[in-house]
Amino acid sequence: MTLHPPTGASPHWRFTDPASGDSLTVVPERGGLVTGWCCGGSEILYFDAERFADPAKSVRGGIPVLFPICGNLPGDELVLPQGRFPLPQHGFARDLPWSIAPLPAGDGVRLRLEDSPLSRPHFPFAFVLELELRLQPSALAITARINNRGEAGAAPLPFSLGLHPYIAVADLARVRLEGLPADCFDHLSMAPAATADQLSRLEQGVDFLCSGQGPVRLVDPAGGRVVTLSPSAPMDLVVVWSDPPRPMLCLEPWSGPRGALSTGERRLLVPAGESLELGCRYSVETL
Repeated sequence: MTLHPPTGASPHWRFTDPASGDSLTVVPERGGLVTGWCCGGSEILYFDAERFADPAKSVRGGIPVLFPICGNLPGDELVLPQGRFPLPQHGFARDLPWSIAPLPAGDGVRLRLEDSPLSRPHFPFAFVLELELRLQPSALAITARINNRGEAGAAPLPFSLGLHPYIAVADLARVRLEGLPADCFDHLSMAPAATADQLSRLEQGVDFLCSGQGPVRLVDPAGGRVVTLSPSAPMDLVVVWSDPPRPMLCLEPWSGPRGALSTGERRLLVPAGESLELGCRYSVETL
């Protein structure tokens, strides 16, 4: 497998499996953003290149990384014993430059983000966040590792982690989601809801969270394929988001709900000097 750096004016790195032809495109300088995943000759991810070209606009597409929070906090502020820190929706990882390197086994790439003067005003912890992206047969496996680099006796590092993949679909009106529980939490009304009611409104725009119950299948009959998210605890909550008329559906693994670092619900803690690993896998099959 080969990792090619950007050429010309393009900011995209490309990692290719010569045997299958599958590939990843990544822009580490823009939040470690995976901008493309070609699998079986088809692009799996939706990506708004025109919007991406304007750094003043938020990204719509690819796989943004949500860290150290998913969603937002009350007043967009993280309250800790160390003080109060401004923290925007979905955190800062998606806005900072990462580094990139091939994995030693040659089966993927490693993206790395370290604390810096850019992160510390929002999150007063010494940390390393690594994402390992591995191309597998008809699949993409993602492993995240959070290391608390604080000295002995330092406070544990609190966080939530999520991924925000934009899955390209051919016809949102015909898309089916299989494997979700009957009940969910609607982020638009901030109230419990019936999952079936949410799924009936994908074309109108939805944003809801479900507890993990195993793999979730996104069936796109018009596109002729199924994309399956296989989440793993503790990143086993699933968020579904649509933004019509964009031809995509976000199928997102989260470790905690909105406000977790404030309420404590499913908040993850990493003691000083230790690390925690999370992961998920996306697979593709044709209909």
